[in-house]
Amino acid sequence: MKTKSVLEFSDVKIMAAAAEAEALKNNWAVSIAIVDDGGHLLWFQRGDGAAAISAHIAPGKARTAALGRRETKVYEDIINGGRVSFLSAPSLDGMLEGGVPILKDGQCLGAVGVSGVKSSEDAQIATAAIAALLKTL
Repeated sequence: MKTKSVLEFSDVKIMAAAAEAEALKNNWAVSIAIVDDGGHLLWFQRGDGAAAISAHIAPGKARTAALGRRETKVYEDIINGGRVSFLSAPSLDGMLEGGVPILKDGQCLGAVGVSGVKSSEDAQIATAAIAALLKTL
């Protein structure tokens, strides 16, 4: 039997605070979602001024990154490269850059998904959240 790490609420709060700080520092209105390795929502916040649609996109990006165990930009690139049939993949509804998996010792613990600004900026916020957590481990 193997033992695996799991996210605790204290971990989620560290990431949420770091994501919010990165967004505020850059004056970006975004929604932030954090999920576990099964794509189940652990945290969600919609910042002041964030578009209503971002409240649907951020959790989708997080869920897709966790289930696929890779950044959602990979899926966006596959689709933009012409493999549009990938849009029919079941349970993956956030195939835009901005979803980043939380990886530790080769295992996926979950993911952070952000939506509301340019996709690369969404990813920047998600990456900042994960970096804050990894500093504590």
